[in-house]
Parts: sequence; structure tokens; C-alpha cells
Amino acid sequence: MTGDPSNSSASSGQRITVGLVRRPHGIRGGILVAPTSDDPSRFAVGSVLRIDGAAGDVAVVGSQPHPEGVIVYLEGVADRTAAEGLRRSELTIAVEDRRSLGDDEYWPEDLVGLPATTPDGIVLGLVTDVVLGASQDRLVVTTAAGDVVEVPFVTALVPDVTSASVTVDPPAELFPG
Repeated sequence: MTGDPSNSSASSGQRITVGLVRRPHGIRGGILVAPTSDDPSRFAVGSVLRIDGAAGDVAVVGSQPHPEGVIVYLEGVADRTAAEGLRRSELTIAVEDRRSLGDDEYWPEDLVGLPATTPDGIVLGLVTDVVLGASQDRLVVTTAAGDVVEVPFVTALVPDVTSASVTVDPPAELFPG
């Protein structure tokens, strides 16, 4: 599983969010960004991002780690007033610029909408969300009765994922009824 919230089947021209601007930092145009990407190089000097609502891309001209995220300096954002105007903005990249997936990694959006079935083919429900956790991701499965079940995304409980379905081998008490 990956934390870069993007869609591997997305069309060209589509953008994905890789960070959220929390607030300005300092007087030289720095912004505190909460990354939503699992790619540590996403905010490295020379990276190209787009501020939501803007027509063009901007380059990262500086960055440094911060306990609450990363401090980013963007081309054209030279003072605190300009940085203040970016508060609560999303920083995006083109879908085609995201990193390649490794074995057994999936973009969350590729899982949402897939049926969750038992190894015997019984439909448990639909994957309606993916919760990214610090130590473990979880699939949110909504049953036909409307029950919402969070399934830890571990091999013991989710032994197989294909483009057509997610196999879930849950303990008896996990799903109601």
C-alpha cells in the first residue's frame, strides 16, 4: 500500500495532491507543508509542483524537515505575505509524475469501488475507502446492509488483490451477521 493518494488508471492531465499548506513559516516566504505523499523526494529542490487554482507549475527552491511536516520555499513566493496567501492550499503534481509502485503496492483509489470477497467468492461488500495508518493501513468495506467494517490491510486478512476484486479472509467476528 502507498500513501501517495493517486490513481494509476487516471488519465493524462489529471493532478494529485502531494501536500497541504498549513501556514507560513518565517519572513522569507517559507510555508509549512503537511505531506500527503510517501515519496520523500517530493519536496526536494528542483521538484515541480502546482498550487491548486494556479495555471502553471512552480519549482521548489528550498526545503527542510520540520517536526510538523516540511518547510518548503517556492519560486515566486518571497515573503510572509505571499506565503500567507497559500494557507490551506493543496500542492499537486501531474499523475504521470508520481513514483513507480513496487510489488504488493496499490494506489488507494485503485482499491475503492472493488468488491471485497471471501476466498470462496462470497461478496462481503465494496471497498469504499482506504485509511492510511502510521503502522497499518485499513480497507473500509461497506456491506450490502450498510455496515462499515475496517479490515487491516495485512496479508493474513487480505491475501490477494486484483484489478477486479479484493480477497478478504476475515475472522468470523469481523463482519456482522
